[in-house]
Amino acid sequence: MQIAGSVGAILAHKGSAVWSIAPNATVLDAIRLMADKNVGALPVLENGNLIGIVSERDYTRKVILKGKSSKETPVRDIMTPHPITAHLGDSVSECMHVMTEKRVRHLPVMEEDKMVGLVSIGDLVRRIISAQTATIDNLEKYITGDYPV
Repeated sequence: MQIAGSVGAILAHKGSAVWSIAPNATVLDAIRLMADKNVGALPVLENGNLIGIVSERDYTRKVILKGKSSKETPVRDIMTPHPITAHLGDSVSECMHVMTEKRVRHLPVMEEDKMVGLVSIGDLVRRIISAQTATIDNLEKYITGDYPV
């Protein structure tokens, strides 16, 4: 099933505010920021350029399980470098396919070389549910004769 809509439409609805972290910040700083902002990942920016992404998954697998210190480990040491990205014109279906295939939950959204937003798997699922609900409503209206002509 092809879901109508693009990453740009999702960002237009949810907003493009994105919290980020510097590569030399501590992992503890990143985890605190994620908790404060209720997000599961942070883009890692250096001089305004996207160089990586750090997620709760990175924290659990690369800090906790390896016995590292959150207070002393820099984000650079645990981030995923060169993250997979999306573009404003990418479809919801394309992004779902990429996220499923690559096993990622967040895609920084790029416009040329500038990050303009971030979409999560939750954002995409909400869009799909919304589109399906609208389709069902329209079909019910059509069947009952309430569909506008």
